[in-house]
Order: sequence, then C-alpha cells, then structure tokens
Amino acid sequence: MLTLDQTNLETFNFGETEEDKFYVLVNTVKNPEGINVTKLAMADPRMFDSILSDMGCILMLSGVEINELVARGALKEDALHESLYQLAKQEGVIS
Repeated sequence: MLTLDQTNLETFNFGETEEDKFYVLVNTVKNPEGINVTKLAMADPRMFDSILSDMGCILMLSGVEINELVARGALKEDALHESLYQLAKQEGVIS
C-alpha cells in the first residue's frame, strides 16, 4: 500500500480564482519529479487523463472542490496533504 510519505501534494494556479487552482496528490514512487506542467500543457487533450496518470497523479481537485470538502469537514485545511491522502484511502482511490 502507498504510504503518506510516498505521496506529495502539489498545487498549480492557472488563473486568479479558486476554479483556476488545482491540488494534485502525486505518487512519488511512480514519479519522484511530480507533475510536469510544461509537458501537460503540450499534451493532446484526449490523452490528458492518461498523461496525468503516467506522471503519478492519484487525485486532482480544483480549489472549489477542496473548499467544499473543507467546509463539509472531509478535509482539514491545516493538514491538507494528510487529510487528502486519508480521504483517497477511504474512498478506495489508494488501496
């Protein structure tokens, strides 16, 4: 099973709003370098999910989705990496 220390939480801003901010839980065993935004930007849109997966993406949520999960108590804002990892385990994304 993938452990917390084998993951990383990366954030990317593509604009000014929470809709434009993305949080990506990354499998650092699969890809210690994390998400390559340049490579992702050049990707064929039809292959976007596949390329993210190849880069080690476990889960990707927008800032709006993160805020909603924090408001519901499903994530802890002050421990976002750990609580997102726990949520991914709970939901079966990480087994």
